[in-house]
Amino acid sequence: MAINYTILEDEVEASQHVAGLFASMINRKPQCVLGLATGGTPVKVYSNLCRRFLAGEVAFEQVTTFNLDEYVGLPPGHEQSYRSFMNEQLFRHVDVPLEQTHFPDAGRLVINDGVVDSESANSIAADYEALIERTGGIDLQLLGIGTNGHIAFNEPGSTIDSMTRLVGLTESTIAANARFFEDASDVPRQAFTMGIATILRARKIVLMATGESKAEAVASAINGAVTSDNPASFLQTHSDTLFVLDKAAASAIA
Repeated sequence: MAINYTILEDEVEASQHVAGLFASMINRKPQCVLGLATGGTPVKVYSNLCRRFLAGEVAFEQVTTFNLDEYVGLPPGHEQSYRSFMNEQLFRHVDVPLEQTHFPDAGRLVINDGVVDSESANSIAADYEALIERTGGIDLQLLGIGTNGHIAFNEPGSTIDSMTRLVGLTESTIAANARFFEDASDVPRQAFTMGIATILRARKIVLMATGESKAEAVASAINGAVTSDNPASFLQTHSDTLFVLDKAAASAIA
């Protein structure tokens, strides 16, 4: 299946478009389940949704959310945890009840003398999968894309049947995330992430990418082979995926 894509002028227009898609979903199905992403890409999407909420254009009180991932080793209140990110960027500015917002419970992970207890890791992952299933599944999933094609923390080498799990972060991802921390040594080295299979179960997927640095990964995901070398290419197998791109991110598409 081909991946549909929309090319807009810049990050501002792309963010407005994606926010409009999410607002439309919420207004069409007030009890919808949204999959949300963190990082630099969705910041303007969330600020636009906040403006729409304040203008009375959309309400979140019946919405349920699931985030793609959460760092290991940061408490929920840490300013760089993904829970804190979402609280600051979206949740505390709208009317979504916090008990309807969900993240992998990385704080439950047991580590003894530097060794991860696999039973606790498997339990955290299985519980997240079960919770998504109990809500009826994700209606609309937001994704970004890494320069190496990763989606969520599914780095190259991730398989199409991968589920929520504990992963180690690559050096390139650690380096990319270092800008959010005072020191690169503070960046977590592990995280829980939804798997490729988890993401592909969403009914609709929107991937947003901006900037020239994402152009090659975007072009490969859309036009290249379906391969674990570029995890975003697995989105070619999904029946309803849309890439929302600015001109720079779309510049390598043939």
